[in-house]
Amino acid sequence: MSAPTCPDVLVIAASNGQNLQLAERFAAAARQQGQQAEVLDLTAIGLPLFTPQAQATGTPPELAGLEARLAAAPRWVICAPEYNGSIPPVLTSAIAWLSVQGDDFRALFNGRPVAIASHSGGGGHTVLTALRLQLAHLGAHVVGRQLVSNSNHPAKDDSIADLVRRLQHLSIPQA
Repeated sequence: MSAPTCPDVLVIAASNGQNLQLAERFAAAARQQGQQAEVLDLTAIGLPLFTPQAQATGTPPELAGLEARLAAAPRWVICAPEYNGSIPPVLTSAIAWLSVQGDDFRALFNGRPVAIASHSGGGGHTVLTALRLQLAHLGAHVVGRQLVSNSNHPAKDDSIADLVRRLQHLSIPQA
């Protein structure tokens, strides 16, 4: 069995509904631009909710694989719905688990080029603002443009392709 290829772009879906479909569209756009892209569905990982009690029981075995996949991809796109005006619990919990690993958890995020997008029943702008703040706090380099879509205003292919191009223009931090 050959070693898996490292994608140029990892598209992270923080729900298994419309945002997973949006993530697939981002991956397709990246492939059309000659990049290797993979979709990571956070809801399929089975990572337990982060709590101090859960942390006291030990590191979940799923975390090592998640951290490795994130570290291997030089650029990310995060597609997340708005949950009560903020970030969905599956994404918040994953970031919390990642933040308690190792001596410098920010190394995973520092300088990492990230694009953000949302398909939400509500506005979608609030989740992207909250996500932008959190990612900036962790040291990520978030693309200035973002994508908000919903049933009345679906994401346009040219907007997705533009975000993928903008993401590629951000430099990758040197190790």
